[in-house]
Amino acid sequence: MSDAGGTDRAETDERGSRDVVVPMPIYKTVTVFSTLLAVVGVVGGFVLLDAAVMTGGVVRFAVNAVLSVFAVQVSPGVWATLQPVFAVLGLAGIALGAVVYVLGSRFRAEGMGEDGDDEPDEPPADGAAE
Repeated sequence: MSDAGGTDRAETDERGSRDVVVPMPIYKTVTVFSTLLAVVGVVGGFVLLDAAVMTGGVVRFAVNAVLSVFAVQVSPGVWATLQPVFAVLGLAGIALGAVVYVLGSRFRAEGMGEDGDDEPDEPPADGAAE
């Protein structure tokens, strides 16, 4: 895909991966929200995995607190049934967080170079050779 200037908006490197070049405000927005969603997914996934272990985690406490408002007691058999559900949801949350982070890291702003693309135009200021 090309913009009006004729430059490619997505570049392919030698490994075949594609970076999406966007204006700086869009890059900042994508970076902030993709990182936020990735962290929420991973942390939420680990909280759900903790609930799957059922050793008294945050989720178990919250469920018991909500149900106690309605005077409902959860039997140990119900908790045993919920353990695999929480485990699967926890692993899915961690995987979703990883996928969001990977996709969000494909964006870069105009003028940002790839790591190791070009040699520096001038030597370092301290005169040290690389």
